[in-house]
Amino acid sequence: MESIKKYIAEFIGTFVLVLFACGTAAAVGCSTADPNVAYLLTALAFGLVIVAMAYSIGNVSGCHINPAVSIAMLVSGKMSVKDFVGYVVAQCAGAIAGAALLGYFLGFDCGFGANGLYNGDVLKSLAIEVVLTFVFVLAILGVTSKIENGKVAGIVIGLTLTLVHIFGIHFTGTSVNPARSLGPAIFAGGEALANVWEFIVAPLVGGVLAALVYKAIAPKAE
Repeated sequence: MESIKKYIAEFIGTFVLVLFACGTAAAVGCSTADPNVAYLLTALAFGLVIVAMAYSIGNVSGCHINPAVSIAMLVSGKMSVKDFVGYVVAQCAGAIAGAALLGYFLGFDCGFGANGLYNGDVLKSLAIEVVLTFVFVLAILGVTSKIENGKVAGIVIGLTLTLVHIFGIHFTGTSVNPARSLGPAIFAGGEALANVWEFIVAPLVGGVLAALVYKAIAPKAE
């Protein structure tokens, strides 16, 4: 029963992330004549959703709402394979539901804040997403490693996600989250759906690398 509650929390969190954050990207249009404002609004939306969810469902599931975070926790020995699978299924389902509602609100031609390749370059886009995810997940592992950080962890994680979006939106729209990319891509179709594999693979690789590096550099007391 406790596991089911965690999965429901992850579904809700990812649903909110896609609806509000990807919805902001779709609504303000990051390719408009004044993209700088749109970039900042979108980056803030992603960060603020994480803050809101961290302090609402964090005590239920840990507020991963991202398969890249979950795989890092799996590699770090902080969750079981069963829970990892349950989390990822719930996260993807939440992302798809969020994208579906977003389409209903804005129309199914809204773009959904879907990710895209940087200048059509697959390798460069993969590298960018791996680095962005590595930085994001490393921050999560660090701030959640000490119980006394609990009160500020959500803010730190939210601000870090804002940071990687401010830098990364220009390149790929910033994924760092396979579920966040999958949901919108399904409804956006076209190139977004054809290239979504990259935004699934790269964040997972970045999450695993962050877990391995943090495990190597973390103080023994942790």
